[in-house]
Amino acid sequence: MVHENFSVFMQRHDNNCVFKTECMDTEQDTYRNIHQDLINGCMQGDQQAQFRIYKLYYKSMYNTSLRILNDTLEAEDVIQEAFLSAFEKIGTYRQEVSFGAWLKRIVINRSLDHLKKRKMILEPVEEKFDVADESGQENGSLSEEELREKLEIIRNAIDSLPDGYRIILSLYLLEGYDHDEIAGILNISPSTSRSQYARARKKLLEIIKQS
Repeated sequence: MVHENFSVFMQRHDNNCVFKTECMDTEQDTYRNIHQDLINGCMQGDQQAQFRIYKLYYKSMYNTSLRILNDTLEAEDVIQEAFLSAFEKIGTYRQEVSFGAWLKRIVINRSLDHLKKRKMILEPVEEKFDVADESGQENGSLSEEELREKLEIIRNAIDSLPDGYRIILSLYLLEGYDHDEIAGILNISPSTSRSQYARARKKLLEIIKQS
């Protein structure tokens, strides 16, 4: 059983694994995953296939959970739960989206379940809040060292945001969900998602300026 072997997965996973994308089979309107043979193996209960899928997707999924929870131990717990859940219900995966996208939704939902225990609260919405605050100026080309420094500042700034801000920002800016999708995930309206994102962006810029 995968339940009995997952603690071994946690000890043996390779943090340097590469998360690879899948491509769309337009003729059949389904995704043709590059690891489809492993996914098929998982559907048959093959533990070796499960372990290889775990190694391939661990790092990307862990980072997704960590961006939401901002807690390494909780993110580890979420990943264990999410992979167990994915393997148990992998028969429901119909290739309507990539396997990575399907798995990521499970990780996000599990992360949000953990976060609800902290009673995450979104900031109050101001109806006339200006969403179109895009007054950034071109900074010109940056050296690799300058870019690394700026990225580190941004990461730290995102980590310091309140839960509600950090989640909206992560889902939209880093995970690539649109506001309609975020609204569905968080059970809020798209307009609330847009307002929260705009407020989060403004707060993030304020933190970066103070850094």
